[in-house]
Amino acid sequence: VVPLDDPTLLFTNAGMNQFKPIFTGERQPDFKRAVNSQKCIRVSGKHNDLEEVGIDTYHHTFFEMLGNWSFGDYYKAEAIQWAWELLTEHWGMAEERLWATVYETDDEAAELWPQMTGIPPERVLRFGDKENFWEMGETGPCGPCSEIHYFTGPDLATMSAEGVNADPAYQELWNLVFIQNLRLKDGSLEDLPSKHVDTGAGLERIVAVLQGQDSNYGTDLFTPLIKQIEEVTGVPYDEEDGTAHRVVADHTRMLTFALADGALPSNEGRGYVLRRILRRGARFGRKLGQERPFMHTLVAPLVDLMGAAYPELPEQRKHIEKVIEAEEAAFGETLDRGLEIFAKITAGMQANEVIPGEEAFRLYDTYGFPLDLTELMAREQELSVDTDGFETAMAKQRKRARKGGEAKEATGGEKWMVASAGASSEFVGYDTTKSEAVIRQYRARDDGAMELILDRTPFYAESGGQVGDTGTIRGDRLELAVQDTQQQAVNGKDEIVHSGVLKHGSLEGKSKVEASVDPKRRQAIRLNHTATHLLHKALKVELGEHVQQSGSLVAPDRLRFDFTHYEKLAEAQIKAIELLVNRVIRENHEVGTELLSYDEARASGAVAMFGEKYADEVRVLDVPGFSRELCGGTHVSRTGDIGMFKITSETALASGVRRLEAVTGEAAVMDAITREQRERGVLRELKTSDPTFISARVKTLVQKNRELERLLKQASRQKSRDRVGELAALAKETNGLRLVVQLIGEVNDIDQLKDLAVDVKHRLKSAVVVLYAEVGQKSKAVVTVTDDLKTRLPAGELAKQLGNLLGGGGGGSAIMATAGGDDVAVMDGAVSGTSELITSTLGKAK
Repeated sequence: VVPLDDPTLLFTNAGMNQFKPIFTGERQPDFKRAVNSQKCIRVSGKHNDLEEVGIDTYHHTFFEMLGNWSFGDYYKAEAIQWAWELLTEHWGMAEERLWATVYETDDEAAELWPQMTGIPPERVLRFGDKENFWEMGETGPCGPCSEIHYFTGPDLATMSAEGVNADPAYQELWNLVFIQNLRLKDGSLEDLPSKHVDTGAGLERIVAVLQGQDSNYGTDLFTPLIKQIEEVTGVPYDEEDGTAHRVVADHTRMLTFALADGALPSNEGRGYVLRRILRRGARFGRKLGQERPFMHTLVAPLVDLMGAAYPELPEQRKHIEKVIEAEEAAFGETLDRGLEIFAKITAGMQANEVIPGEEAFRLYDTYGFPLDLTELMAREQELSVDTDGFETAMAKQRKRARKGGEAKEATGGEKWMVASAGASSEFVGYDTTKSEAVIRQYRARDDGAMELILDRTPFYAESGGQVGDTGTIRGDRLELAVQDTQQQAVNGKDEIVHSGVLKHGSLEGKSKVEASVDPKRRQAIRLNHTATHLLHKALKVELGEHVQQSGSLVAPDRLRFDFTHYEKLAEAQIKAIELLVNRVIRENHEVGTELLSYDEARASGAVAMFGEKYADEVRVLDVPGFSRELCGGTHVSRTGDIGMFKITSETALASGVRRLEAVTGEAAVMDAITREQRERGVLRELKTSDPTFISARVKTLVQKNRELERLLKQASRQKSRDRVGELAALAKETNGLRLVVQLIGEVNDIDQLKDLAVDVKHRLKSAVVVLYAEVGQKSKAVVTVTDDLKTRLPAGELAKQLGNLLGGGGGGSAIMATAGGDDVAVMDGAVSGTSELITSTLGKAK
């Protein structure tokens, strides 16, 4: 469901997505006919059924589309005839309940239906663009379509043409699309080179008819999920009032399949769609009484139901469960507060009133409420949302973000100068780090750097996580120190661009040069890049096949690898991964590379990286008996060249994504030496030579330190309690209450100061106690009042004013509050001004 080679789609929304290049004539088909079942997600863009999901019983965010295809082979007559045969003869649907629709100008299809099937002409209806002209998106292949509808009502006598495309009793089962046009960006249509057939039948609706169910949720595709929801929530499912059950079941299916195919929740694009769906499901969970994460418990019955057909589900089950649980838990922390804010916003609003866009944006920006979730809650109260106002607020935020990033815009430069004509940017660096070359183009950048394009180059341009090469380009009285190599679009063509500093000479009139990559740096990169592939495989071996690469960095000094995994790696797991990678290094396998077509490479077992785009011909990196992956980077000749591999850190990057950093070769040896030197230093401090003694000795020291800290704090508090009596004795009578304002000096923490103030207060009746002290080189104050004064002199209000005296801030409850500032020198003045402040406040309170 995650399209890797179509930037116009967030998710695969139809079975025809993969065949789009065939329909446009960009690629010749390997076969003229096909049948398939395609996992589809429709939650955004033109095909968006989200608002209907759960409200009715037949729309879904995720569904399976059954399809049959003709690529320039059979056309309308056969498609109509075979669809009718399958529905009526093989699946046994009642012919008298079937209706057909055609595009309003498609006379051919209108005549073929009665001719090929025997359906009465009066049950063949014509509709316009909205219903019977199919388009995948704003642009692309399209054409007239013919839909098949099935009447599910109890009484055939009530059927009428007016119900088709209007009454839910007439279920659209199958859409026969006759792809013959291409929609251009200007909205016009042009004919495709060949005519094709693209049909789509919703499995869920087909199953409902075959199982005699009025609702898709009553079929065995959903009943295991519905039963699990009933069991977890204790709320029985009722079709009349079962929206929450249906939404949660549907959304769990969508999330499970998207996560299994490599998508992950995030704050943008495809990831944000997942986050929206999960939060929408979590909110409906609240309507079922679920305060804690629960949607992840539905993954197991879904995997049991569909895992045989889709093996990626059982492979990724643990990963899917953990990601859903983590996301639901994170949203749960703010959901309650967001619901409270929504309740305050809508309090007193009457039906048909509009929630301001600024308020809807606040719910989104502060509490993570997607706009469609706010709209859903609004509709439940017969309200609406000012979406234009929401978009205006969103645009303002984006403008602020852009303004903040303006300083980071890339530096431009002069126009590209042509030095010679001919082919350019041939990469020859797999086999050499030095080559003769001819300058094709060059330019000076605004920051003073020079950029060059050569006819051929050994310099690797940054790609696939591997950083660009550095080195030197020399010619006749010319030397350019190359500081980076990037692939850039120059005059509409992808070029390998070398950028750096011109040490001496001029590029004008120069052509022939020698390009030399820094060999030591290149070799260090090679070690790290091959080790990255070994690490990827080791992660799959030790953690499970759910592990997928999410990103990487291959630099000369280290490697970084981001991967999907649901929890922190244990020390034992890290050790096992390191041992496995180092074992393969010691086995000194020959590292092979070969060029294959993409299909041949995948058929040979090569693993493609998620999110990467590949050409028709790909480079396959093979470590015999261990790993086989697609990669265009530079690598070692044998695994033994890597020498040594050491993981240096393991951290969380995002929900369900971990990050490992590691070093290889000499860097790994230096890391081991440095660690050993640190260990020796610790052994000297502990006065022992036995490394196994370190852990026990450090544990003992930590325990002793904690005990000493406890005793010190206990002694300090005892000392403070000894002062309670003398502080209480210093209380002054002011307007019928006792007032204590004192500077204590330095205390260990604010809690010690609070305890002392409370103890003093309890010695007095009708009292205000204000104590100042230095805590961590900052000025702090505690104010506490007896219960009888919390209305006249709320401690929190006093603390705000004390914060002003300290040059900082303050606040708290009516009984106890704190204030503070950064400058301890102002405390004397604050103490002297406090009594006057309280007396003045008392006068106003009267």
